[in-house]
This record gives sequence, C-alpha cells and structure tokens, in this order.
Amino acid sequence: MKEKPKKTVKKNEFPSWIGFVAFRYIRGKGRRSSASSTLPVLGIAVGVLALTVIIAVMNGFQLGFIETILEVSSYHIRIDVFPADRTDVLERIEQVSGVVSVTPFREVKGLLRRGVEGGNRRPDLAVLRALPADVLSKDRGIASKLALEQGAFDIDRQNTILLGAEAAARTGARTGDRMEFISIASILPVVNDASAGEDGGGEDSLFTVAGIFRTGFYEYDTGWAFVNIGAAAKYTDGASFTVGIKLKNRWNLDEVLEQVNRVIVESGLDSRPRVSTWRDYNKAFFGALRTEKLLMFVLVGLIFIVVALNIFQGQRRIVLEKREEIGLLRSVGASELDIRCVFAFNGIIIGLAGALSGMIPALLISTHIKQFFTLLETAVNFVLNALAVIRGGDGDAFSVFSPAIFYIKEIPSRIIPHEVVLIFLFGFLSAAAAAWLASKKVSAIKPAEVLRDE
Repeated sequence: MKEKPKKTVKKNEFPSWIGFVAFRYIRGKGRRSSASSTLPVLGIAVGVLALTVIIAVMNGFQLGFIETILEVSSYHIRIDVFPADRTDVLERIEQVSGVVSVTPFREVKGLLRRGVEGGNRRPDLAVLRALPADVLSKDRGIASKLALEQGAFDIDRQNTILLGAEAAARTGARTGDRMEFISIASILPVVNDASAGEDGGGEDSLFTVAGIFRTGFYEYDTGWAFVNIGAAAKYTDGASFTVGIKLKNRWNLDEVLEQVNRVIVESGLDSRPRVSTWRDYNKAFFGALRTEKLLMFVLVGLIFIVVALNIFQGQRRIVLEKREEIGLLRSVGASELDIRCVFAFNGIIIGLAGALSGMIPALLISTHIKQFFTLLETAVNFVLNALAVIRGGDGDAFSVFSPAIFYIKEIPSRIIPHEVVLIFLFGFLSAAAAAWLASKKVSAIKPAEVLRDE
C-alpha cells in the first residue's frame, strides 16, 4: 500500500488554536474570569468616550476662536505700511496661486460714545477697523463670521458705522443712532495742552449706526466697530494702509509667502513693507491653546493607564490560574511564543471591544452635542426639582454652559479624523501592550514541574 503523503506545516504559519483558546479564556466560567474581561472593556470604553467627546468640544471652542481671529482680525498674511497709491501691486498679489482675497484696511484705537442727542456721554475704548465697502463680496471668510443682529453691513458711506453687539448693549445704541469716535491722536493734545478743545471730536467724528453685528468672540463684540476705509484716513496716515491676505489653505504658508515677497520686491516700492503671518501675530495665544489641548489629552489619557494596569494584573492572574493548561499545551508542542500570543490576542480582543464600544457612542454624541447636553440638563433639572419639592423649596436651574458664565450661543463641537484615530489606537493598543507584558510570566512556567505536581 502506498503511504499517504504527510501534511507539512509551515513554521511561520499562525496556529489557529490560539484564537480559540483566547476566546475561551475571555468567556471563562466564574465571576472572577467574567469580571477580569468585562471591567477592562468598560474602562477602555469610558476612556475613549470621554476623551473623544471632550476633545471634540474643545476643538469646537478653540477652532471657533482661531477661525474668528484669522477671518476678522489678523488675516493669514499681513503687509504693514503699504503705499495707498500702489493698488497695482495688490492686483498682482491677488493673482498669486493660493490667495483667496486681498483686503486693504486701516485700524485706529480711541474712544466711542453715544452722540449728544443720546444723553450718554460715557466713552468706551474701541478699535475702529476701516474696510472697503465691497469687503463682504470679496472676502467670504469675514462674511461668514459676522452675524448681523440689526440693520445691514452698510459702510458705503463714510459716516456709517457697524457696532459689536456687546458695545451696542453697553452704550444703549441702536440702528440709526449717532456715535462719536475720538481717536487717541486727538486726545493727546487735550492732555498736553489745557487750552485745546474740550473733547477733540467734532462733526466729522460723528457716525450713524448702520448695523449691529456679533462674532461670538467677546473682544470683538465689545470693543470693535467697522467703518469705510476712507473714513479712517483723517485719523491715520492717509498715504498708507495695511493689507490683509486670505489663503485657500493657511497651513500652506511658506510657498505663498515666498511668492508674495517676490511680487513686492519686483514692484520696486520706495520702502519695503513688513510682511508677517498669522503664526507671528498669534503665537502666544495659539501656543496656549495647543498646550491646553495637550494637557487635556494627558489628563484624560490617564484613564487608559489605569485600565492598562488593570488588564496587566488580570492577565497575570489568569496566567497563574491556567498553569496546568499552559503546562499541558507546552507538553504537546506549543512554544512559549504561542502561549504568549494567546494572552496578547486576549488583550487585542479586550482593547478592540472596548475601543469600539466607546467610539461609536462618542461619535454619536459629538455630532449631536446640542441634543445631548439638552437631555443631560433636563435629567439633572428633573432630579434637582424633585429634591427641591421634597425639601419644600424651589430648585435652581442647571446649565452645563450657562450663558451667564460662558459667552456662547450654542455648544460647539468639531471632530478631527486623525485625532479620533489616535484616541481609538491609544485605547486599543494600551490593552494589547498590557496583555503582552503580562504574558511574560509564561516563561517562568516549567511544563515538567507543573505536570509532576499534578
């Protein structure tokens, strides 16, 4: 009879029994085995859920502030002291690849107060940003960040002004009212010369409120106003202005900056103006936001460290409990690496189950953050009202982000894909790494000693 050819087994082939044994250990009978698998899964799920939602809300706040600053105030690239008679250079800059808009503007600091007929003479500090009348049609970024609450964005005439919502509320101004602007340059002579005029203002400093806007950034809403670029010429050097440049991609900065500098050099300006970027203007503020986000990652990430330690201790306990089974597997040919792979696979299953269990509800909450906080506030207020009825008093309304404390209309949320992937991998790999390190104790188990004891 012919002998049947022996089936050859590849040395590098992954043994199919490893997954079977790993699942068996996870489903192990008894409360201890069940808890050793369930608690780490819940811990990873809570960590992934908490970190994803917190980072999404933090991104919403931070990116909202950053985008408002860049779109309304600092622009992506700024050119200071640019000659007002060289608009031909601006047209060439606008043709540079990657440039979306080029906006000349002037900026003046001073005092703003209601006109004499308003009856309120108390001045407030203000920044007067003077823009071209067609700025909204050319710069869609600033248009998206200015929400008009009253009137219209009308700065076609040189005697109209747009006020921030908080500045209008503080001065009691409404559309159609008269506002007087007093620049710092007109105040200084009054300080130095007692014989000068009383207020340094005059009819040419009176503006009619054409609209009231809100950006959601308190500094702009309380201390900024917009006028026509020609109206600010009398407060500043009329021969020059500042140029703000918006880009399609603010991260693709170096290449565009090089081209803009080349255009300026080739234009042969009498004096080369200073060119700066949004990174230069907001370095301290953006650096603080980056540090805040990093610390939040670290603090909430401590959950994964605690869970990883829990998994490490749980897997070490399982190794001791399964000494007999491990000894038997080793005696029938399983290598030390195979046994360690069983426990590593165990950790992979726990990490994957926990990360998925936390990530799915986290994405649902982050994309419906307003509804989630409304539901949370309703539940908490129901409990507080019930306790108040029991005590015989009135319950206080609870709000997670109270408008009395936080200057927000709604809770923002922004999901960044690579951060979501990073959080998922952090939760998943922490469990796998803890299980692999715990399986090192397998090397201390000697099959002959275990079987002899049995």
